[in-house]
Amino acid sequence: MPGSHAILAFLTARRVVVRGRSMLPALAPGERVLFDRLAYVSELPRVGDIVLARHPARPGVRMIKRIADVVGRDEYLLLGDNEKASTDSRTLGPFQRGDIVARAWLVFWPPERFRRMR
Repeated sequence: MPGSHAILAFLTARRVVVRGRSMLPALAPGERVLFDRLAYVSELPRVGDIVLARHPARPGVRMIKRIADVVGRDEYLLLGDNEKASTDSRTLGPFQRGDIVARAWLVFWPPERFRRMR
């Protein structure tokens, strides 16, 4: 992440507490994650990205999922890593590009789990 983008990304980042077990083992309940809201301004979401997305049926609810596939123009399959504990595209269908809010950037809490997300 280039310097100026990193500063802007940090200032505009969405701070999210992981709730639930749908992203285990990548993200555990209680971890706090910074999501880069500027990540997709100049590039498209990619398969493998962990993203923050709007729940298509529950306004105001956000979900953390991994992009598993691009299924059409501006449509993505978003899946939880822990299939047995995840509500995702397997039941909700594809997500629209506009539903994807941000890309996971780094886990900042707890300190012993601090890491950059790839």
